[in-house]
Amino acid sequence: MPKPILFAVDDDPEVLKAVERDLRSQYGERYRVMRAAAGDSALAALEQLQAKRSPVALLLVDQRMPKMTGVELLERAIPLFPAAKRVLLTAYADTGAAIQAINTARVDHYLLKPWDPPAENLYPVLDDLLADWQAAFRPPFEGIRVVGHRWSPASFEARDFLARHQVPYEWLDVEVSEEARRLAESAEGAGGPEAAVAAAAGVTGAAAKSLPMVFFPDGSHLVRPTRGELAERIGLRTQAEKPFYDLVIVGGGPSGLAAAVYGASEGLRTLMIEGDAPGGQAGTSSRIENYLGFPSGLSGADLTRRAVAQATRFGVEILNPQEAKGLKLADPYRIVTLADGSEVSCHALLVATGVSYRKLDVPGVERLTGAGVYYGAAMTEAIACRDEDVYIVGGANSAGQAAMYFARYARRVTLLVRGDSLQKGMSQYLVDQICSTANIEVRFQTSVAEARGEESLQELVLRGGEAGALETVPAGSLFILIGAQPRTGWLEGVVERDANGFLLSGPDLPADGNGNGHRRPRGWPLDRDPFLLETSVPGVFVAGDVRHGSVKRVASGVGEGAIAVSFIHQYLARL
Repeated sequence: MPKPILFAVDDDPEVLKAVERDLRSQYGERYRVMRAAAGDSALAALEQLQAKRSPVALLLVDQRMPKMTGVELLERAIPLFPAAKRVLLTAYADTGAAIQAINTARVDHYLLKPWDPPAENLYPVLDDLLADWQAAFRPPFEGIRVVGHRWSPASFEARDFLARHQVPYEWLDVEVSEEARRLAESAEGAGGPEAAVAAAAGVTGAAAKSLPMVFFPDGSHLVRPTRGELAERIGLRTQAEKPFYDLVIVGGGPSGLAAAVYGASEGLRTLMIEGDAPGGQAGTSSRIENYLGFPSGLSGADLTRRAVAQATRFGVEILNPQEAKGLKLADPYRIVTLADGSEVSCHALLVATGVSYRKLDVPGVERLTGAGVYYGAAMTEAIACRDEDVYIVGGANSAGQAAMYFARYARRVTLLVRGDSLQKGMSQYLVDQICSTANIEVRFQTSVAEARGEESLQELVLRGGEAGALETVPAGSLFILIGAQPRTGWLEGVVERDANGFLLSGPDLPADGNGNGHRRPRGWPLDRDPFLLETSVPGVFVAGDVRHGSVKRVASGVGEGAIAVSFIHQYLARL
């Protein structure tokens, strides 16, 4: 943390120099001393310090200054640094104004000039004031701050992006935070749907159109940043260092991370490409309690953090956010085209892109996504849901884990399940926990028919029971964790997929039917059968949830990633 600041202001150069000298002599080791020769320049400097969240412990200000008196400056400084101690330097003739300023400008003390000797007339006073300030001082958060409002989809995306990349940040909501409103008013923006809510919170004009804003520790900020802009500022890599790798892994979930660790640790030049954030769906899990070796369980974020650190230690190069958009074959190379138009080549490619949550196609959901309706656990919203009613759609482990997590904060969590039982898609330990949690309600044979609200979600229309009766309930948050859609569109026409888009591999590949006793897909060019996790294209492998017939568990994904590397070594040995 930077040193707290002692700020002296006086228009007399000799007096200002003497003040600075005495302050540095006594307090220089513990405090930073700053000075200004006029009220307007002092105020400008204080505004910059406030934007950088630099703590100001003391304002020592001369009363008689042109354009702006000391009392006027101290009054205007109160909103910027309300906890700073305020001392007025006065001549004997100004003592009346100084006494009156104790009320108007909340002056803590006034000192008569000259104050010599400082050991008797200056330091004892300042020592007491600074001791009081230190007793109440709480160091400010020094990381990234996100200013926006809760029901802004763009604000949610910025917060979720930072959270998924495990970047600490402070959330400031303009609807409840005076500091957020003040920071918002200082920005200029290009417009957006957040203006109505911001205006209701007292933020108007350009500031209302600028949300969200992301402020960085160096005092700079971004207005309505894109993911790419945020990625650049927090130090993520989106461009490959080399044109060629032994192994390229597309997807940074448990399967991709495991393959990256094993591949790089065994000497393969390895590149991992992730379109969102490492961890995949598992990375958003609030608690994984059945992963081997962690009897107390661990969060998806913890598992991801450990895996990324391990992969990085072995020299894995990670690109994110970056997406694969196409695959070209130029034997013996596999060439991946990225979203920015660049290409990377490799001998072996592992597809571990996992799956995404299936969209809920009912009226109102798409319009309110990010403003009360969320896909996945969206743990960034948990604290905001304190003492509210939360609805979760889904009946598998991810939905159960989300229900348990939100139950810590919400007044009530309602789990909406299409089927008539949790046991069909959920681990028994989760079923037991849900049944024993008082503020979780499970409604079977129930689905969402409509989501309603203007700026944010306000009501849900539920369809339940065999008769499909409709019921309208108030709701502020809906979390959707249903189904699974593979991310394989970029491989269409190149790699064999099943009817649902999952990648076929090994014995699941359709044989060409030539009756030679082999199970080789049509067009297979090699004099061997495909390896267990090899697709219809030699050298292109698959692991994890994106594979046809995979077991949707974290441990199985990790295992497949490790096994795939073994087959990749065999493939490379035959090139």
